[in-house]
Amino acid sequence: MKELLTYIAKSLVDNPDEVNIVERENEAETVFEVRVADGDMGKIIGRQGRIVKEIRILMRAVAQRQGKKVSVEIMD
Repeated sequence: MKELLTYIAKSLVDNPDEVNIVERENEAETVFEVRVADGDMGKIIGRQGRIVKEIRILMRAVAQRQGKKVSVEIMD
């Protein structure tokens, strides 16, 4: 799943080398922390948060097929 999220994030931004994704697992779910360059923050979030909302929906759908729970957080 991390590979999918990395591919999506790198495809959206101008500086793909600046994309950093950290995967944290706790007993309930897996949390992906996404960090991008300051100039790319708007591209990953989108207008009114539409792009990040769709990324979260897609990642939850993939996780559900594997019987897991996942969340995606955009970090500053």
